[in-house]
Amino acid sequence: MFSLAGADMAGRILGCGDGPAGFNAEATKRGAKIVSCDPIYAFSKADIEARIAATYQLVIDQTRQNQNEFVWKAIASVEELGRVRMAAMQTFLDDYPAGLVEGRYLNSELPSLPFSDRHFDLALCSHLLFLYSQQLDEAFHHSSLLELCRVAKEVRVFPLLAFGGTISPHLETSVEQLRTAGHKVSIQRVDYEFQRGACEMLRIQCADS
Repeated sequence: MFSLAGADMAGRILGCGDGPAGFNAEATKRGAKIVSCDPIYAFSKADIEARIAATYQLVIDQTRQNQNEFVWKAIASVEELGRVRMAAMQTFLDDYPAGLVEGRYLNSELPSLPFSDRHFDLALCSHLLFLYSQQLDEAFHHSSLLELCRVAKEVRVFPLLAFGGTISPHLETSVEQLRTAGHKVSIQRVDYEFQRGACEMLRIQCADS
């Protein structure tokens, strides 16, 4: 979903709003230098594991009710999706205690991050900005994107659609604000589509502060 190449993985990476995902664990195994930020990391492994168990069936049921909003190719069914996501979350849970000690999982969240300017080469934000357009207002999107540009040399955000499959109402104004601030902004197609129509990312090459 982020069109990551070998060169992208060679620098310092920030994952924002990563939650109980396996990306940090998998990337770390491959030698990447990555930090994930999410308020969920304030909780223990047992607490997060219990929350996953409590919400798993609800998420699966909601996905089944809205199957027409997804592209069932790489993942063929709701049941397979459940297995894939549980495997990814188990990878996270297995890595989480060590990652906390190593400082790879930080209890932090947008729009204020505890890093110095240009601390990261690349910041990634998946399924948070734009997707939650109803829950997170325009001001939050604007301040969050500017904060990501402060701490990283490049920012990539996916997807650009809100829930329901429509383009986020915050996208156009966010792009305008970023360009006004001097950042180079483009929308690029990626070789990934699960939410129907969600096949583009926002790519920001950040100007020096």
